[in-house]
Amino acid sequence: MNIAVASDHAGVEFKKDIVAWLESHGHACTDMGPYTEDSVDYPDYAHKVGHSVASGESDQGILLCGTGIGVSISANKIPGIRAALCCRPEFATLARQHNDANILCFSARFTDLASIHESLDNWFSADFEGGRHQRRVDKIDPCS
Repeated sequence: MNIAVASDHAGVEFKKDIVAWLESHGHACTDMGPYTEDSVDYPDYAHKVGHSVASGESDQGILLCGTGIGVSISANKIPGIRAALCCRPEFATLARQHNDANILCFSARFTDLASIHESLDNWFSADFEGGRHQRRVDKIDPCS
């Protein structure tokens, strides 16, 4: 699976770890930046990942910023994107099972790497359940 990954300046170090984790678990990664901790604008990077996933260039995406809120708001502006802010590993499971999330967002300031790794394990292990959840997911994109 090809995973697009990006962050803002607050998430650069976690992003490096996440890319290594993904690759060690058999995923191809596209690191969409940034590559230094110089200040950047998180929407620029959220849009890169969002457009990559929405176009099918990438299968899924991972985004980080200080809180995870900014990248999730920004990515969700792109039609077809369902970016979920994961504060706990259980959120990642439910984001996949109930919301068919195609981008996971994390806080680089309020989440630890062990929780992120567990969240990634959960996300990749879970499947979208469809059924009543499909009806709800179908109602998301018409809002755009």
